[in-house]
Amino acid sequence: MSASPRDAPPESDSLAAVDALSPLDGRYRAATAPLRGLLSEGGLIRERIRIEARWLLHLAAAAPQLPGARLSAAVRERAQHLAEAPDAGAAAAVKVIEARINHDVKAVEYYVREQLTAASAGVATLELVHFGCTSEDINNLSYACLLKAARGELLTVLGQRISELTELAHRYADTAMLARTHGQAASPTTLGKEIGNFTARLARAQQRLSAVRILGKWNGAVGNFNAHVAAVPTVDWPAVSAAFVTSLSLEYNPFTTQIEPHDWIAEYCDAIAATNIILIDLCRDFWGYISLGYLRQRAVAGEVGSSTMPHKINPIDFENAEGNLGVANALLRHFADKLPLSRWQRDLTDSTVLRNVGVALGHTLIAWNALARGLTRVEADAARMQADLAGAWEVLGEAVQTVLRAAGVAGGYERLKDFTRGRAIDAPTLAQFIDSLPLTAADKTRLKAMRPQDYLGLAAQLARRL
Repeated sequence: MSASPRDAPPESDSLAAVDALSPLDGRYRAATAPLRGLLSEGGLIRERIRIEARWLLHLAAAAPQLPGARLSAAVRERAQHLAEAPDAGAAAAVKVIEARINHDVKAVEYYVREQLTAASAGVATLELVHFGCTSEDINNLSYACLLKAARGELLTVLGQRISELTELAHRYADTAMLARTHGQAASPTTLGKEIGNFTARLARAQQRLSAVRILGKWNGAVGNFNAHVAAVPTVDWPAVSAAFVTSLSLEYNPFTTQIEPHDWIAEYCDAIAATNIILIDLCRDFWGYISLGYLRQRAVAGEVGSSTMPHKINPIDFENAEGNLGVANALLRHFADKLPLSRWQRDLTDSTVLRNVGVALGHTLIAWNALARGLTRVEADAARMQADLAGAWEVLGEAVQTVLRAAGVAGGYERLKDFTRGRAIDAPTLAQFIDSLPLTAADKTRLKAMRPQDYLGLAAQLARRL
């Protein structure tokens, strides 16, 4: 069973938050609360306790011939409690042991043994705690369970953002807007269709993250079951190992060194980073639409937009999201590049790196929630968009030259290029030009009836398909 946010320790006082070195535990403490019970030091310790206890229970059932495998009712009850919900003070107790022995995973083993000793476990049973394990057996499954739970939290939030964007895409499906390619006026679109583009991209990103297969290994010091076979050669240890890993709802990886190679964590980080890139793109576009006046931000009573210019409502939520997404991706890309690399059968460089996974996911969560605030504050200014469209008759040049092509008129593109490029075009000028073209009266009438705000193709229909 994976940890959940309810396992988080009580919130510290406000002074501790103010003094925190990391903004995740200071300024943004409330925003990162859903991940704290999972990816904090305490969350990792509690998950390690769970794994140690679950292995004891699994081992006792899988290898009943082992001395100590017959667990008394009291010992079994205590082990099951440790496997499901370690005591609130468990992490602190483990840290006290760690301070004495200077080994974080061994401290967890000693804590579990102490707990079972209190339940009158015999020596033979105590020796089955951490049986055949290397620290990385405990660690890789702990991180796998925690990251699986964190993915659930993130996917829930991402789903909410997708729903919110879908609603905006539908609301503004018919709201005509001048498009811009290379920053210049281009064929019109609708605000809803442009928002819908992001919705579709995020839905694919959501599927990609959901599809990452989370792996675990449980095979000893260098991945060969050396100690297991030496101790009890008659047990099918790969089968026992596979059953244990899959019992945690993880996928078993049978081929590893001392560490699970972390390829899946790289895929996981890449998937989140790719989602964040889409959201950076969205934040920048919304920022630009606010700057153009196409989107207005609702004022919040009592809020200050600028320390010197009281009229301003700055797009701070989109800026906050973009900044946090950048910090998150700097870490996520490093994790994806570094974690699959390990010298020979094991080096320790992954250990300190893995401890920062929660930092990357914390910045991601802050950004995704900042985006939510931004989305709730914006609304379209249709009049402002119509004003721009009314002054952009040149964008109908595409329609005219394409009708010429369809009619088989030679040089249609060149005619429109010579007529429109670098010139100010208005409705009468364009109508006069259309009259000069070798087209049927019906085509001329249809073209002259077009307005920039009507030249939308299937934008509205596409937005509604989401």
